[in-house]
Amino acid sequence: MTSFIKTDKGEAYNSTIEDFLKSKKGKSLVGKVNLIFTSPPYPLVVPKKYGNKQGEEYLDWIAQIAKDLSKLLTKDGSLVVEIGNAWNKGTPTMSTLPIETLISISKSSSMNICQQFIWHNPGKLPGPATWVNIKRERITDSYTHIWWYSKSEHPKADNRNVLTPYTAAMKNLIKTKKYNHGERPSGHKISKTGFLSDNGGSIARSALIYANTGFDTNYRDWCEKKKVPQHPARMPLELAEFFIKFLTHKNDLVLDPFGGSCTTGKAAEMLNRQWICIEPKKEYLIGAKGRFKKD
Repeated sequence: MTSFIKTDKGEAYNSTIEDFLKSKKGKSLVGKVNLIFTSPPYPLVVPKKYGNKQGEEYLDWIAQIAKDLSKLLTKDGSLVVEIGNAWNKGTPTMSTLPIETLISISKSSSMNICQQFIWHNPGKLPGPATWVNIKRERITDSYTHIWWYSKSEHPKADNRNVLTPYTAAMKNLIKTKKYNHGERPSGHKISKTGFLSDNGGSIARSALIYANTGFDTNYRDWCEKKKVPQHPARMPLELAEFFIKFLTHKNDLVLDPFGGSCTTGKAAEMLNRQWICIEPKKEYLIGAKGRFKKD
């Protein structure tokens, strides 16, 4: 098991996650990984170039991998999994398989479900095409599920690391110190000073909004130069950055078992974390080298 990409902070391996976990390198990581952040192949109706299983086979496959991956985590480490929606073949109805998969991850690995997120992609193309573009019976499916798991009920996490900028209205509120305090219809009692402190930003919400319309020019140009395909299911760098900032500290180890074009590795490198990516398709790792090419 030798690295295909190597930087001062991380490594990418050309391997399946199953083979990697059986290797000496994989076994050496037991109890040492602070965050596993990944987007496995979705349980799609039509197989894609990057590989995906279907039905019960997919469910059993992911559940077993999650169980094995959980052994790599530190006691306060986290597993974060992003999975998109799936549609039943030939009908405008949704499959429950993605949700079943996310539940089975918790059951098979005995990990806690810390929180559920959704990633809304405002730049996503209309789909499923037949039912959205042609028959006009559905609206664009623009979000995916992200579930956060951990061994501990209190894993390493700090929401102060992912604060969002205050709105103009909130900045004015903090400045003027005028707030409609008191009891709300819900029964909550808002103090006079509860929302008037400047904490550097607002606490992030569990609905994350990032468009994936941007691109890494180094990555794109490198793929063209090497005449290899760009990965067809790249997530925005900001999504990986959010969870790495939220759930890890400087020099912690981040692992992506379905590395693709190494978006997770790139985000970890930028945030001064150690990282490992695993990807079975060599052409995607050839392209991923462009992410780490010096300008």
